[in-house]
Amino acid sequence: MTVSVTHVIFDVDGLLLDSEQLYTVINEKIAEEYGREVTLQVKRKIMGKKETEVAQILIDELQLPITVAEFLLNDRQQQEVLLPTAELLPGAEKLVKHLYKHCVPIAVATGSSKRSIELKTTRHRQLFSHFHHFVYSTDDPEVVHSKPAPDCFLIAASRFPDNPETSRCLVLEDAINGVVAARAAGMQCVWVPDPEQPQDGYSEKATLTLESLLQFKPEQFGLPPYDI
Repeated sequence: MTVSVTHVIFDVDGLLLDSEQLYTVINEKIAEEYGREVTLQVKRKIMGKKETEVAQILIDELQLPITVAEFLLNDRQQQEVLLPTAELLPGAEKLVKHLYKHCVPIAVATGSSKRSIELKTTRHRQLFSHFHHFVYSTDDPEVVHSKPAPDCFLIAASRFPDNPETSRCLVLEDAINGVVAARAAGMQCVWVPDPEQPQDGYSEKATLTLESLLQFKPEQFGLPPYDI
């Protein structure tokens, strides 16, 4: 059952931008340098996490003989090349523009740093200018715990000028860590999972599960319907 909302909070990687696969390429390259492989199980553990946490998880899980600082240096060098190529995912542009046009307050809450978001949105500056504010979990001192903790979503809600009740906020996510975080924040959550991500046992955690943002109907949550 869905409830009407007034504010919408978006994740970015794998939800608005087809950037998860770029991170996968980068992480796999680093792992391959040490004869290791990034499994789907490990990939699921790092989705939605802060960049430093991602590095530590990969180092621990793959037993990489490097420090977090060394991992991040390699990671960021590759990001400079790959992240600016990120494409928008189907339905992302239509939905963001629609909500902005109808004056629905929208924000971003991401595990990424400001630096990496700026790289990923190089070709999409105009679209991302529509968001009222961004919460960058990697950089934000108020985000003590990353997803699946609710910190980033609670902070995102509090930074809207009217400080809405969390029950009036809708989160759109691609990662199960984000879905759990949204529900812990007392928010409804639309889940658009990566096709490679297993859904068994997780779909019931989301308010609604879709294959693509193209399937999203704003009116289901009391938002203005798309113009015909």
